Amino acid sequence: MSKRGYRNAMLLMGALLSVGFTGAGLAQFDIGKLVKAIVPVSDEAEIDIGKGIAGNLLGVAAPVNDPALQAYVNKIGRWLSLQSDKPDMPWRFAVLDTDSVNAFAVPGGYVFVTRGLLLLMRDESELAGVLAHEISHVTERHALKTMRKGELAALGGDVLGAYAASQGAGELNQVINVGTEVYARGLDKKDEFAADYYGAVIAARGGYDPYGLLAVLQTLSSINPQDDAVALMFKTHPDPSTRIERLLPVLESQLDQYADQPNNADRFAEIMRAHVRHYGQTGK
Repeated sequence: MSKRGYRNAMLLMGALLSVGFTGAGLAQFDIGKLVKAIVPVSDEAEIDIGKGIAGNLLGVAAPVNDPALQAYVNKIGRWLSLQSDKPDMPWRFAVLDTDSVNAFAVPGGYVFVTRGLLLLMRDESELAGVLAHEISHVTERHALKTMRKGELAALGGDVLGAYAASQGAGELNQVINVGTEVYARGLDKKDEFAADYYGAVIAARGGYDPYGLLAVLQTLSSINPQDDAVALMFKTHPDPSTRIERLLPVLESQLDQYADQPNNADRFAEIMRAHVRHYGQTGK
């Protein structure tokens, strides 16, 4: 355990003793689990966890075979990541070859948007809004936090703490498996709302119209929730209408002055036309 982790463990022990958890009362607690739970996950460990989870998710849907499109999305994503609180993280962005409408981010800087969602967008500010939302999930460590609470807490919190303390390969594999499960269940709704706000801020910092994400949410709100293409997204995210209701007042009160920033609709349309032609020729 690192010096920082040891210090935190001792502070926790002192706190327990100070409120009367002594003798038989203290014996009811598993101190080992409590210590593991507060050991912080290092940036290096987060990247290792992310690589494993990303590998599992890419086994379900591979990246689109369109180098020009992937380069375009990575260029925008990496620019936006420079406006975040973790510009030095090894960020990677990819468009997945699936008609499912979704986007998600994995610890360590892996951000994915599906082709199905990309085809619903109308300009670059909408893409920037979605990518910035996902970047916020990474910088705020929302997936790692989800592993420590809710239904996954009993397993996720324990193995995450164990891996943070030991950096062992066995614990890493357990963390990856639990972490992959997060993407089938979804993040905490409060974290989704927070990422909407932080994403709009990052997009504005990057020189984009911060209303881009709101426009995507409006499009999503018009889709039948029973449509197979949006089934997983609607299962793992709050209702788009609720997200709009929460985000719009914040945009109007705090970011409206940036609404005239570019949306680069023409450039986005050109890239997407080229992609549709390429996709039609290659079939993938």
